[in-house]
Amino acid sequence: MPEPLMKPLDDIRVLSVTVFLAGPFLSMTLARFGAEVIKVEMPGTGDPVRSSGPFHGPKGISKDRQTEDDLSIRFLKRSEGVKSVTLNLKDPEGRRMFLELAKQSDVLIENLSPGSMIKLGLGYDDVAAVNPGIVYCSIAGYGQTGPYKDLPAHDHQIQAMSGIMDMNGAGDGPPTRIGVFVGDLVTPLYCAYSILGALRHKEKTGEGQYLDASMIDTLATLMFMEPMEHILADGLPVRAGNDARDNATGLYRLLDGDVIITVSTPARLNTLFSALKAPDTLDDPRFRTSELRLENITALRATIQKHLSSYTCTEAISLLEAVGVPIARVRTLREAVDDPHFRDRETLKPMYRQDSTKPIEPGIVPGFPIRFSSGNLPKLEGGAKLGHHNEEVFKTLLDLDSDTLANLKDRGVI
Repeated sequence: MPEPLMKPLDDIRVLSVTVFLAGPFLSMTLARFGAEVIKVEMPGTGDPVRSSGPFHGPKGISKDRQTEDDLSIRFLKRSEGVKSVTLNLKDPEGRRMFLELAKQSDVLIENLSPGSMIKLGLGYDDVAAVNPGIVYCSIAGYGQTGPYKDLPAHDHQIQAMSGIMDMNGAGDGPPTRIGVFVGDLVTPLYCAYSILGALRHKEKTGEGQYLDASMIDTLATLMFMEPMEHILADGLPVRAGNDARDNATGLYRLLDGDVIITVSTPARLNTLFSALKAPDTLDDPRFRTSELRLENITALRATIQKHLSSYTCTEAISLLEAVGVPIARVRTLREAVDDPHFRDRETLKPMYRQDSTKPIEPGIVPGFPIRFSSGNLPKLEGGAKLGHHNEEVFKTLLDLDSDTLANLKDRGVI
């Protein structure tokens, strides 16, 4: 008997005018929950990420495109479960067809430069005129309003402008970019549950609405979950590398590697030093209060390091886990990728193309990190070739026949 599937959005259609990462990640996130997501791309070129290597094709993996059938690995990672159609939105007929699709959609998402959809005659007001219930979500680096809205921005610039780079990196080193595209990836998650909230609002009131998402605002909300205003006021170091700013939590070097230990409370510190057979450490006049420990944080860390230096990672982990002190060995990326935990929970999965049942080796796509007791999320098809779903979508939703589609293709509309 097949396992039950969790598809709460299987009655939702999403029209996606998205490029690069933030918009496509939002598209894929909604598709994971069963939504029909139709990505509209420019004929001939499509999403710019399609031209970014490495590529997979009949000749295997290569840095440059070898054949017409080659697809970008980056595109495949960002396009699971998403249908691809081509429409020239600058053409009046392409615009008309887009609005016909929008009439039959519940959600429209876009992450073009602010104002681009308005210039095309496809902004929120244009779409709402034909579909008042549409939930229309725009993602931009700085949002659709404010002094920076017209500045070009990718994740690198947003991390720089947000101040998050100033928080990241070694205390005596330069500002450091976070190693994943945090603005591009967290903003779509905010958007996903905002869209769900807007759809619920629509159920209650019948009203559609416009959602204006800003990547820089996303990073600001993440940064100030910490009391950064007090850290700035107290003159504490903003950039603390692998250590906490105001306690002895941090990275410690052992005989055969590094560990991260969390000791953010006096109780945890007492437990740590008792386990390390140095129970009287906090009786040291330098460490008796939180204020004194902060004033002497370098000495406190050095004391912890001295007691840990004779242990291997395995020994220290066994010792401290037994008494409830959080500790973990710092693993390499290769070690993490090879951990069966991620395969068992389908957090990391084989990569596929839409046109093949054979997995791409050594391709990996991210799964979803939440497990549902009512059933599994649906298995998504791999990323599609440009315009692969033209016939299916345009025939089904716009009632166009093959001759009409051929004519539209010849004219450069699709």
